[in-house]
Amino acid sequence: MGVPLQELTLAAFLDWENAQPERHEFHRGEVFAMVGGRRSHGRVVVNLARRLAERLDGSPCQVFAESMKVQVADDTILYPDVFVTCDKADLATEMIFRAPMLVIEVLSPATQAYDRSQKFALYRRLASLREYILVDPDTRRIEAFRYTADGSWVFHDMSQDREMAVPSVACTVPVAQVFDGIDPQP
Repeated sequence: MGVPLQELTLAAFLDWENAQPERHEFHRGEVFAMVGGRRSHGRVVVNLARRLAERLDGSPCQVFAESMKVQVADDTILYPDVFVTCDKADLATEMIFRAPMLVIEVLSPATQAYDRSQKFALYRRLASLREYILVDPDTRRIEAFRYTADGSWVFHDMSQDREMAVPSVACTVPVAQVFDGIDPQP
């Protein structure tokens, strides 16, 4: 998350944001400009959205990527890299989603610490969220946090697995497909 640009109400932010060419996140009155992504980031986002959409075809769930707003609370709007929702209200909205069950963030050196800590804490405010996956195109790490029946979040490292398991939407994606088009780091 970058430096706050200005302080607004949620309604004022939404009016302002919808007129901007760039994307901005909003948290507790502060507006934060989204940083531009690298090629590897964009490639992994496209790979994930495409593969998940293929697997969810015909289901009541849909995949969205990057330019869709998720409201996690009355004071917070975020832009997940990829998310899946099966919520009827979400599937009828044009602008603001409120009930994703899966959120995936593709890490970059600039956002990694924020995505792992504060952003995950914000997403956990969503009653609908069942899985939060972090994908690092540089190290090819895939890590998931899954919500359990007892109300806790359990860490799963899939970095050495052949497939990225996504039980929240009952599917898997081969790791090779997640990183398709990305050359491994030396």
